[in-house]
Amino acid sequence: MIKLLFYPVKLASELTMKLIPYSILLLLLNAFFCLSYASSQQVRWTPLLDTELSHWQGYLSYRHQEGYNGNIPKDENGNELAAIGLLDDPQQYGVFTTLATPSKQESSPVLRVSGEIYGGLTTKQSYRNYHFTLKFKWGTEVFNPRKKLLKDSGILYHAIGEHGQEYWRSWMVSQEFQIMQGHLGDYWSQGNSAIDIRAFLPEYVMNAVADETQPFRTVGAKQSINGFVLRKENFEKPAGAWNKLELICFEGKSLHIVNGEVVMVLQHSRTVDKNGVATPLLAGKIQLQSEAAELYYKDIFIRQLTELPQQYQQLFN
Repeated sequence: MIKLLFYPVKLASELTMKLIPYSILLLLLNAFFCLSYASSQQVRWTPLLDTELSHWQGYLSYRHQEGYNGNIPKDENGNELAAIGLLDDPQQYGVFTTLATPSKQESSPVLRVSGEIYGGLTTKQSYRNYHFTLKFKWGTEVFNPRKKLLKDSGILYHAIGEHGQEYWRSWMVSQEFQIMQGHLGDYWSQGNSAIDIRAFLPEYVMNAVADETQPFRTVGAKQSINGFVLRKENFEKPAGAWNKLELICFEGKSLHIVNGEVVMVLQHSRTVDKNGVATPLLAGKIQLQSEAAELYYKDIFIRQLTELPQQYQQLFN
């Protein structure tokens, strides 16, 4: 009887000893696959700025003057002027240049955009579903027609087609993440682009103002709001300091982020033709504007995304 009483205990003990290694193996395998998946989501950042501007192509249009009205500029004899056009070397004309001798504080390349001639520095590659980031600060020089206005520039994304398809005859059809004094993260429609933005309704002379608590409003070509929305708040740092700007794009959704703060939530990126027919605008090149004000860029990086980052997904619900 004693042997019968203890036999089941011994059998259970032996079975447990056999199962423990198997359980540990399953746990280890599970941990391995989890780590592998997490690693696959951490796509490496690709640097886009080097001293030769090898990732970029330059385009320049005109030295616009006060009184510009959207028409092709003319010479003193009334003849239309041709745009300068695509550059053989991005640093030709000295509008887009990298600093020859970075300061002790700047070990990585620094890009200077003089702003003297309108135009854009455009990525050679088109991108879809990505996280783009850079740092910028203002220079001191300003040129016509903005000598008495705020310093201005911008990041254009999902840029497609030929240059010169908008009012200033300088840039591609695109969506704009504005860089302007006190207005980092504003939205402008370039050409016939359109998008939906969470924003307060405009009223009388007041512009629409972005806010994630508000419904999405249609903005841009042939939409209810005519192509401009103010950022939520001003998170710009004092003059002379570097500001970090981030642009997240995923399947028509985008986020404008300034110094770690989301200032605009956008979705349904598209173009709209003269008949009102919409076409999704989900990918394209990235342009850095030259727009009559001097500024500097550094730490320009991009990485591909396989999903919208989890911490931002609720902004689109």
